[in-house]
Amino acid sequence: MLRLVCCLLLLFMSVNASAQIRLSKLSLKPGEKFLIQASDILVVDSLLMADSSQIILNRETKDNFIHAKVAIIGKGCSIFGLGSRGVDGKNGAAGVEMRSPCRQGDPGFPGTPAMPGTDGNNVSIYSDFLQITGSITINVNGGDGGDGGDGGQGGGGGPGTRVCAGGDGGQGGNGDKGGQGGNGGNVTIKCKYCTELQIWLGDKIIVKNYGGFGGLGGEAGRGGLAGLGPVRDGKNGSRGAHGMEGENGKNGIITLGKN
Repeated sequence: MLRLVCCLLLLFMSVNASAQIRLSKLSLKPGEKFLIQASDILVVDSLLMADSSQIILNRETKDNFIHAKVAIIGKGCSIFGLGSRGVDGKNGAAGVEMRSPCRQGDPGFPGTPAMPGTDGNNVSIYSDFLQITGSITINVNGGDGGDGGDGGQGGGGGPGTRVCAGGDGGQGGNGDKGGQGGNGGNVTIKCKYCTELQIWLGDKIIVKNYGGFGGLGGEAGRGGLAGLGPVRDGKNGSRGAHGMEGENGKNGIITLGKN
């Protein structure tokens, strides 16, 4: 039993150890990018971000954590964890145009709905000492929703003859709904010995965690053209319905404080 408990304890410790990136020092050169991958936790004793350097959050996990005892930030630095744009819906195919006399045109096919944008990362930054000589932008905006697919045009009516009127055009297909915008990520910054976090916000610390825009609704398909005839022409098909726009995502929350 004791051996089993020890094995389980060692396994638990090894899983926890592999679940974070542990570095004594992370020094990024000007313009250099550091990608957090295979983990959602970055732990460093010293974090040095030279001008225009970037930290890219792990998009495979919703929440990312950065623990730095000392963090020194240069000019134009950034942390990115943006949501991605949703895939657009597909346009509907056009209805069949009738070649046979007196036949009604087929309706157009509807578009397909768009995919929603994905949410921005939540990121929590904890530090004992934070020095910002320039500025750092934390961008965890939600992705925009895709645009809905357009409805297909209705097929044209067949020609009329001396014994029948021309066929009516088919109705246009309906456009489908735009995708919902992704939510902005929540940003938490806590610093043990910082007294000016609130003052830095919007100047030295720039947070972008807005919800993504909803996608546009698909365009309504046009009605098919009427078939023409010597006795009477058919009627043009009616237009389909326009797709609804997707809803905007929600803005994230900003939390500042001390450890």
